[in-house]
Amino acid sequence: MVSLIEDYGRIAELCAAADASQGVAALGGCLARFFPDWQFSYVLTRGGWHRLGGVVDADYRRVSDNILHWAESASGGNVEALVADYLDSGFFATHLAGKTHYFTAPTGDGPSDFVQLEIEELQEVLDRPLVARDWFPDNMEEFLDPLDYPRLEPEPVGPASYLFRRITPISGLLERRDDTSQRKTNLRRFFRDWEGSSACDGEHFCRHWVLALQEYVDSHNEHHLNAKPISTYSGKLPDLPRGGLLRGAELANALHAYDREFGFPFAWFFIMLSRKSANYTLAQAVLRDQQGAYDYLAARDLKVLRRWEERPYSV
Repeated sequence: MVSLIEDYGRIAELCAAADASQGVAALGGCLARFFPDWQFSYVLTRGGWHRLGGVVDADYRRVSDNILHWAESASGGNVEALVADYLDSGFFATHLAGKTHYFTAPTGDGPSDFVQLEIEELQEVLDRPLVARDWFPDNMEEFLDPLDYPRLEPEPVGPASYLFRRITPISGLLERRDDTSQRKTNLRRFFRDWEGSSACDGEHFCRHWVLALQEYVDSHNEHHLNAKPISTYSGKLPDLPRGGLLRGAELANALHAYDREFGFPFAWFFIMLSRKSANYTLAQAVLRDQQGAYDYLAARDLKVLRRWEERPYSV
């Protein structure tokens, strides 16, 4: 398995050869055939992002596949001249509408023992008229990606394609001791709490969660990788039970129903930790119940919850 993680070229070739029009299930089939020793499963798609595209003419014929390089060459550094020269060209700017497909494969029994494969699906679509009257961008950045500008319907101007993004051994990511940030500390605790709870009794962690990874460079020019757990639940996450209104049997039934919706025990606790908008009154209501006549949490889940009560955190 290590050799595959190091051999990015094989995965990149598979992505380039796959037909995106066949859908993500077909992509998963390709992975299974090419890498039979890996138990890759498709678990999630995240969209809603885009990158700069190119330039097409009024008949959608290709002028350039890279608007940045084209604009730098055509402008000679003068954005005002660029706008004036192409005002009546009928050209359009495009962008690459993106989705990220997540595949995971367990590499051991522990919750962090898995690899995460990210494959992007890109589709070039119309974005906007290249220039418009009464529009005067201040600089090249504003010309390339203006904030206040009329957008067009995202009509495709090319076929969708796949692009290998990255493959990440998650256990190695967590084991890096050079990262002592609070975020990484909380993430390690999230995995420990999963392993110590009844949630780990079902399918592997990586069938229920992926990590949204974000690279950044700090003020010392050092590279870092932020990681946030994202549920693989399909669709909009349901609201957590309202701990401020429910108690006792009603609260217990609401929690069990919530767990069934996600397909693993103690789901409400981990969803609560992963949502910025989560209200901790739910955890507090459960703890009050456990101190009274109610006993609807597994003993190990109650232990995890009481640890959280002593030192709350989120991811």
